[in-house]
Amino acid sequence: MTSQTTVEKAPKDPQDPIPAQVKGLRGHPWLTLFAVAIGVMMVALDGTIVAIANPAIQKDLGATFADVQWITNGYFLALAVTLITAGKLGDRFGHRQTFLIGVVGFAAASAAIGLSDSITLVVTFRVLQGLFGALLMPAALGLLRATFPAEKLNMAIGIWGMVIGASTAGGPILGGLLVEHVSWQSVFFINVPVGVIALVLGVLILKDHRAENAPRSFDILGILLLSTAMFCLVWALIKAPAWGWGDGRTWGFIAASVVCFAFFAFWENRVAEPLIPLKLFRSVPLAAGTVLMVLMAIAFLGGLFFVTFFLQNVHGMSPVDSGLHLLPLTGMMIVGSPLAGAMITKTGPRVPLAGGMVLTAVAMFGMSTLDTDTGSLPMSIWFALLGLGLAPVMVGATEVIVGNAPMELSGVAGGLQQAAMQIGGSLGTAVLGAVMASKVDSDLPGNWADAQLPPLSPAQLDQAAEAVQVGVPPVAPGTPPELAEKIVGVAHDTFISGMGLACLVAAGVAAVAVFVALLTKRGANADAGMGGAHI
Repeated sequence: MTSQTTVEKAPKDPQDPIPAQVKGLRGHPWLTLFAVAIGVMMVALDGTIVAIANPAIQKDLGATFADVQWITNGYFLALAVTLITAGKLGDRFGHRQTFLIGVVGFAAASAAIGLSDSITLVVTFRVLQGLFGALLMPAALGLLRATFPAEKLNMAIGIWGMVIGASTAGGPILGGLLVEHVSWQSVFFINVPVGVIALVLGVLILKDHRAENAPRSFDILGILLLSTAMFCLVWALIKAPAWGWGDGRTWGFIAASVVCFAFFAFWENRVAEPLIPLKLFRSVPLAAGTVLMVLMAIAFLGGLFFVTFFLQNVHGMSPVDSGLHLLPLTGMMIVGSPLAGAMITKTGPRVPLAGGMVLTAVAMFGMSTLDTDTGSLPMSIWFALLGLGLAPVMVGATEVIVGNAPMELSGVAGGLQQAAMQIGGSLGTAVLGAVMASKVDSDLPGNWADAQLPPLSPAQLDQAAEAVQVGVPPVAPGTPPELAEKIVGVAHDTFISGMGLACLVAAGVAAVAVFVALLTKRGANADAGMGGAHI
């Protein structure tokens, strides 16, 4: 795989045109984009398609609910913890190599999951999927940064973002069709032919560009400190809903994360070749782009988490139908991402990013008004507006982060972009989940009493609240129809009030992100952005 690699020093100035000798397949910019998009599509699709298969996996393998949660959490944890380190591997050994290894490993792990006959094996191979996905994603951005000149990078990232958006949103639809008409194993087996195509295209097309100042060593202690810090943070966010935000274990892991981050910062200022040179964050646009990606993910992924429960458990839609109802969001991201890339190329990222977050805030405010009687048209309007707002943010924040990093750190920048989005999504789900839980706990007893339903013991009320938080009415078997109807009404109304408050919080986060977006500017070579410092 590596024997065919052609190594070329990347231009020091990102404004330099693509070298004239790039002809044919290998190293062609748009063919490079096509090749990496196939691999990225595989990982993005897997992020949502598996959620549809979880109930079938649980039934077939006799797994507990906690076991099934780890199908998602194991993948997410491995991905989030290793993204930046994986990007550094690409900077050190070449993004072509790490991309191809990531493709092969991801497809192989997918096949292994499909052949697994126990939940333990499924979770184990999902962790491996996350590790190989972490190799693949930053490498894709590193390849785009090295291959495209600055004037076309925004358009390339726009199309890259379009593929991620379409794959993420299309996952539930494709997953529902595969699980319903084939099997849950087919959800994983589908990655094998996609991986083969990505591998063949990668071997034929991708060209390995190496920056003159590419790292020559590894910051082992830095990797350990950062990985531990990320693990403790993400673990705390994953477990907080079960442990509770006031639990000592939750804050113990958060404190451990803070300590490790502090030691990491201390060490990075003293090692010769740090994992992440902290001088990188002297670039205000890069730092703003990273914060913006976190805030966008909190608002988008955190808010959307409850919308899926709203569609399926309150409106009674099937997974496929709920996916179809989200098509306005998908469609606007598909259409808007390349258009946003072209707009950012002409005007710079500041206005499109701020405008995108304004639209996102308005859309999340609109989604806070959804109720049990809301029809498809109003939902579609808010979903479409959300997609229209997200498109320039996904494209622009990515370009700001990757474009303002030096060429020799393009993989680390790609990992930073992906890690920011993963952490933001986890924060959004955890924080907005806590908002939802607090609202449900506050409103449910009064709503239950107002409906003149039979009183519940504290333990029964806690169980009912847990069900209502995901829109499920706590109707016991054998409940008379008239009583069951009242319980459904109370449960749905309480869920709606909680989701409305969560969406309002998400709208507030998006509004704050508008001001962060004003600190961004067009990607420039870090040689200029960092005062020409050699890192």
